[in-house]
Amino acid sequence: MESQHAAGRREWMAVLARTPRDVLQAALDQALDGAKPPAYEWLRAPDIGLAMVRGRIGGTGDAFNLGEATVTRATLRLRTGDGSAPVGVAVHLGRDKERATLAALVDALLQTPRHAERLRTHLIEPLAARIADERQRKQAEAAATKVEFFTMVRGE
Repeated sequence: MESQHAAGRREWMAVLARTPRDVLQAALDQALDGAKPPAYEWLRAPDIGLAMVRGRIGGTGDAFNLGEATVTRATLRLRTGDGSAPVGVAVHLGRDKERATLAALVDALLQTPRHAERLRTHLIEPLAARIADERQRKQAEAAATKVEFFTMVRGE
């Protein structure tokens, strides 16, 4: 069974992967309340590569390779000075190394008791709500263009 921490981390990493750099930077600045983020060391400096994107026929059928997508990834370890050394990881679509750095930093900070609650309330929850609103707006737009077809049967 998955731990609650792992489930929470999966959710916040999904939010971080979908958040644009400028929004992520502004939210991090607000969450840290102007304080400088802690020092960190690179375990894997931001690098750009390709990942295979897979699809499913009809959304539920057999899997197939759709093509490759550019991704940026980064891994860092905080230097907290208290013996803990949380590791932050980020992977996102695109070629933005700064965005990967910010997301990895937030991931690591979310694992520290000092920053976790403030980052959740000032960064993750508002960004998750924003992503959900955007998804709902897009679904409503798509639903507005839906055409219902029906067949009329002639009398026998």
